[in-house]
Amino acid sequence: MTTTPITTTLDAEQQRIAGKALQGTVVDLIDLILIAKQAHWNVIGPHFLAIHPALDELATVARKFTDEAAERATAIGVSPDGRAATVAADAGTTGFAEGWTSDGEVVETIAANLAAVIARLRASIESTEKADPVTQDLLIGITARLEQLHWMWQAQNRQPVAQRRRLGQLLVG
Repeated sequence: MTTTPITTTLDAEQQRIAGKALQGTVVDLIDLILIAKQAHWNVIGPHFLAIHPALDELATVARKFTDEAAERATAIGVSPDGRAATVAADAGTTGFAEGWTSDGEVVETIAANLAAVIARLRASIESTEKADPVTQDLLIGITARLEQLHWMWQAQNRQPVAQRRRLGQLLVG
């Protein structure tokens, strides 16, 4: 690693904590983009027309937040690393299988990946509280939007209990 040409008002420990949080966010979001596109190209099933554009929206949101996190890292003198090998080694996502994937499985897998990214973001929010409130604020905003998307992805595969009971009664009797 080379010495940074960018100076910051953060002390070395604050910079380390914020930089670690931002780097984790960058790799998670890059992988989320890749997962969303893999799903976008391979989703099949009766809900294809609804899921296909929603995956593009997720990729667009993740791409925007990746840039914001990487630029914040740069602003505090930390060089972000978004190389494929780094993303593969360090992302906290759950991944996505190869090949055609049913719409229901896509929804569950995207929701699981969003949950994994959100969990790491929440840990980063906590760790940056004292070290760098500006970075914390950025991570809070990213988390809020991803939690909204997480809710929307989960809602696609959920049925109220009464509806499941009624469906079960119809199938049995």
